[in-house]
Amino acid sequence: MTLLRAEFFRPFCFAQNHTGNVFWRCLTISNKELQINEEIRDREVRVIGPDGAQLGIMSAQKALDLALSKNLDLVKIAPQATPPVCKIIDYGKYRFEQAKREKEARKNQRIVEIKEVRLSLNIDTHDFETKVGHAMRFLKEGNKVKASIRFRGREMGHPEQGYEVMKRFAEALAEIANVEKPAKLEGRNMLMFLASKPAKS
Repeated sequence: MTLLRAEFFRPFCFAQNHTGNVFWRCLTISNKELQINEEIRDREVRVIGPDGAQLGIMSAQKALDLALSKNLDLVKIAPQATPPVCKIIDYGKYRFEQAKREKEARKNQRIVEIKEVRLSLNIDTHDFETKVGHAMRFLKEGNKVKASIRFRGREMGHPEQGYEVMKRFAEALAEIANVEKPAKLEGRNMLMFLASKPAKS
């Protein structure tokens, strides 16, 4: 038997309204600290069995005794309901399985990185094509691309040349990427951000 507090639960459904008539209502259990076992001190609670069956309204002590008789835990899943809703559950097993699911989700989660590709005002054709190739690889890997141009000395007097290079770069990647943030001069740097186009369904 575990006395750990609940952090994450799937939605549960129960039947209730203020007139006593029965209908189904689904609640997403709060991820705030929930009461469990002896912590539940309400006079009456509505109880859901481990198989999801409605066990009716009973005293909190009777519900706890029922959970203990099955070697399970009593967890208050909907404290805002009247009366509060509790579920009988193998909480230790649930948390173990939940931890496994969270670990698997983190393993499959991909972190999008921003990869920088540095261009120049006087970039030659071969170097430009090489930079486009690098950007294509980054985008196909699911990352974003930051294209940058560093203006040096008198180059600051010709920002239009930078915008032209950025335009060519965006056009060369137009089949696989959208311009997320257009080219903008910030100090001596001109920056433009590109992201992969959404996959077609």
